[in-house]
Amino acid sequence: HRLCPYLDTINRQVLDFDFEKLCSVSLSRINVYACLVCGKYFQGRGTNTHAYTHSVAESHHVFLNLHTLKFYCLPDNYEIVDSSLDDIKYVLNPTFTSDHIRSLDTSDKLSRAIDGTLYLPGIVGLNNIKANDYCNVILQALCHVTPLRDFFLREINYARVKRPPGDSSFLLVQRFGELMRKLWNPRNFKAHVSPHEMLQAVVLWSRKKFQFTKQGDPIDFLSWFLNALHIALNGNKNPESSIIYRTFLGAMRIRTRKIPPVELEERQRLELLLTQEYQESVADSPFLYLTCDLPPPPLFKDEIMENIIPQVNLFTLLTKFNGETEKEYKTYKENFLKKFEITRLPPFLILYIKRFTKNTFFVEKNPTIVNFPVKSIDFGEFLTPEVKSLHKSTVYDLVANVVHDGEPEKGTYRVHLLHKGNGKWYEMQDLHVTDILPQMITLTEAYIQIYELKREESSKPAA
Repeated sequence: HRLCPYLDTINRQVLDFDFEKLCSVSLSRINVYACLVCGKYFQGRGTNTHAYTHSVAESHHVFLNLHTLKFYCLPDNYEIVDSSLDDIKYVLNPTFTSDHIRSLDTSDKLSRAIDGTLYLPGIVGLNNIKANDYCNVILQALCHVTPLRDFFLREINYARVKRPPGDSSFLLVQRFGELMRKLWNPRNFKAHVSPHEMLQAVVLWSRKKFQFTKQGDPIDFLSWFLNALHIALNGNKNPESSIIYRTFLGAMRIRTRKIPPVELEERQRLELLLTQEYQESVADSPFLYLTCDLPPPPLFKDEIMENIIPQVNLFTLLTKFNGETEKEYKTYKENFLKKFEITRLPPFLILYIKRFTKNTFFVEKNPTIVNFPVKSIDFGEFLTPEVKSLHKSTVYDLVANVVHDGEPEKGTYRVHLLHKGNGKWYEMQDLHVTDILPQMITLTEAYIQIYELKREESSKPAA
């Protein structure tokens, strides 16, 4: 180990470890080194390798092995050991102690990037590569779900998960963990993060169903992503089998009965209702999120020829799950009436407000504004007394709110997040981060919301 005279040539401004770790010449992933002078990746260290050639041709001498995190000086080929390089190591692979993780929800300490920008760890913009804002809002929202965050910030929590030979879906878990650690990194060199590697794992594992070159639907992505993580963490049907199910899985009872065709005579319909096929069936079903249906918007404009923007209360939407409200479902040949009754509320409840309806020709968007409180919402009102008695608390706080702006199938997505350390709300749209008043959040066209169960000591429901 020698002292290196070239350490002052390192340029921290150009270092970016968010992109795929492959050689910029040969595109190989084996033995990749980052040049710390220009930030490019090259393969190898021996005399005929791309890194060696680069060091001689450009007189760039300090390299970092992206796998072993060791520093080398080329072309002399000796290892550099110097504690002043630890900050570069930390940016490439941030690590969190248990004490640090515990303090995340109480600290509002700002961090300073290399260019002097101040940022709040956790409230960091995500790069939009082309049309991946629908993924970004979900990744941002999930990074503020406390149990999920605490689990993925420490690699040791999932390092021991054994997967079958040849199965590489675990890559999704590793990439999500890396992204989580980068978003909460208090010593980052820049005040934003690029989700490039995470999205490539998503494209690969969804078999190109979700792409970052084409706008998608966040609820489809959320549903697929939570299930993919659950399976990659060796989850099964047991509600305790993975951190995903422990955090988001609730249960409901669905009562279904078939409706006889309208064109039949009264007598025939009564006879049909007595048959086994038309009896009410009861099924218990788990859920990761609840779908709330908006009332249809008014067809006509008002007398001033202005479009009325309809409003609806969140509690009105949730009456669907009280076990008494019947909802009709039509298939091409049969009609069903279903009743939904929630039997178990999860620690984190995801609501999906269904804004888009497809008909034969095009997709329509429902612009109805949903009125919802941001704090202390009691979901116990929709539970039967027996079910409610099984829950210690049924009061929830909003932690994330995903909003869609613009036309259906086009438009953009943004997310509102609560930073618990300082109690403030932030609006994030790709790289843009601004603080926002909680009163403004309720005026947006909410699409997906995540609520957190309040702990016993502070659960006083709002009036």
